[in-house]
Amino acid sequence: MVALVEAGLAWLILVVAAESASAQGMADLFGKVAGTVVVIQATGRDTTEIGSGVLISPDGKIMTAAHLVHGAAAVAVKFLGGRTVPAQVVASELAADLSLIQLDQVPAGLRAATLANSDQVRVGDQVIVVGAPYGLSHSLSVGWISARWAPSTMYKAIPLAEFFQTDASINTGNSGGPMFSMAGEVIGIVSHTISKSGGSEGLGFVVTINTARQLLLEPRSIWSGLEGQLLSNELADLFNLPPKTVGFLVKAVAKGSPAESMGVRGGFKTATVEGQPLVVGGDIILTVEGLAVNSAAALARIREHTSRLKTADPVTMTVLRAGQQLKLIGKMP
Repeated sequence: MVALVEAGLAWLILVVAAESASAQGMADLFGKVAGTVVVIQATGRDTTEIGSGVLISPDGKIMTAAHLVHGAAAVAVKFLGGRTVPAQVVASELAADLSLIQLDQVPAGLRAATLANSDQVRVGDQVIVVGAPYGLSHSLSVGWISARWAPSTMYKAIPLAEFFQTDASINTGNSGGPMFSMAGEVIGIVSHTISKSGGSEGLGFVVTINTARQLLLEPRSIWSGLEGQLLSNELADLFNLPPKTVGFLVKAVAKGSPAESMGVRGGFKTATVEGQPLVVGGDIILTVEGLAVNSAAALARIREHTSRLKTADPVTMTVLRAGQQLKLIGKMP
């Protein structure tokens, strides 16, 4: 009997020690990655929207979700410790809910996150998510990879994204934030949840980092450096677009981008249209290579089509400028 009691006590001690070591390991992991996570404030609608992002390079590039910063009049990035720096959107892929933003000023001593090879992530792997749920800066949640979804299998509105499904708690404000492996490497960018209650129900979806790397960092997209938004049918009518035409309203064009070399123009005036602040005066892109720009799925088709072109091959774009349709010609990067 004494031997049994002693064995039970020994087992209990081992369990407690293992749990303590696991908790300590999680705390160390959070300490390792927290400084690379940022809170993003995107202003441009009725209120300022709060989300998250992750610093991926020492020169101030940050990955986040396109639906957070897409069309915002101003973007500000808040670091651990409270310092806030303005930023600009330099690349977006709406068809994968991904954006790349660039800090206007780069604070000294920044440490960028390490990007993993997300192809090596397996269903059942433990992960952590760090972000700002409901504006609560640098909050940690822990979970597992529940499934992996290939592009075009989950959401028609986001056809280019490969997703990880996770049960890690994800709420409003986590959008754009990073998911880390237990090695402290970024394996994905938080996109959205499925929820009937409006809160976390264990069905979070995260765009894999390999998708983000390909769409944001490999300079093969004619959309690189373009910031703007797809117009709704109602807005298209207000902008007097041709019947059954939508289009992409250009807010800004990054210097040195393929769009700038084509002559695409960004907006220069802020106007409130149906209660929504918009940067207007810029081109409205109607077609690329003859393909209509009328949905996120159309953007995906355009990207797929242009990706088959070679570097320096000509690319045509039709824009609406000051009430007239113009044909612009550029080159693939």
